[in-house]
Amino acid sequence: MRRAARRWALLPAVAVFAAWAAGLIVFAAGLTCLIDDPESRTDGIAVFTGTSDRLFVGVDLLRAGRSQRLLISGVQRGIDKQTLSNAMGQAQELFDCCVDLGDAALDTAGNAVETAEWVSSHGYTSLRIVTSAYHMPRSLLEVRRRLPNVTLVPHPVCSDPNAVSRWWAHPARIGTVMNEFNKYLIAIARSRTMAMVGAEP
Repeated sequence: MRRAARRWALLPAVAVFAAWAAGLIVFAAGLTCLIDDPESRTDGIAVFTGTSDRLFVGVDLLRAGRSQRLLISGVQRGIDKQTLSNAMGQAQELFDCCVDLGDAALDTAGNAVETAEWVSSHGYTSLRIVTSAYHMPRSLLEVRRRLPNVTLVPHPVCSDPNAVSRWWAHPARIGTVMNEFNKYLIAIARSRTMAMVGAEP
């Protein structure tokens, strides 16, 4: 009787874990390095800082005429345009005319707030988001909540495409995907809670 009772008591935990695992698989299957729309021009480009390759991709897109202006969100405070352009080996003139640095964001939600303020201040109606493939779902979720009427074009950056498509074969990537999925669930819960209480994004 006691063993049966313990088994029944474990059922809710098993069900929750099964649902989480199924969600993880679906989430991971949606991660991609493919860029569905690499050519279209958007009003603005937003790069969420993390790895340096994101910055180079964003600047290359700006140089290629994919947008008129670029925001780099989440820049470490104290770093100015000259310091960043020198570190990247880019022309100062490009940064002076067409690049904005945001240093207020400390996390993805902060990136979204910073980006939304920047987009609104310029009156943009379309935006290309540059961040890692792992980070893209949560980034889109947070930005869409604040800019529901702006067209968003995801531009995922991958240093190793195989590590994304075969994440389960890379022990270090398993933890990355699980961590990002958990943060994604938290972001969904926060978004729904705020919508229920009618709070502003």
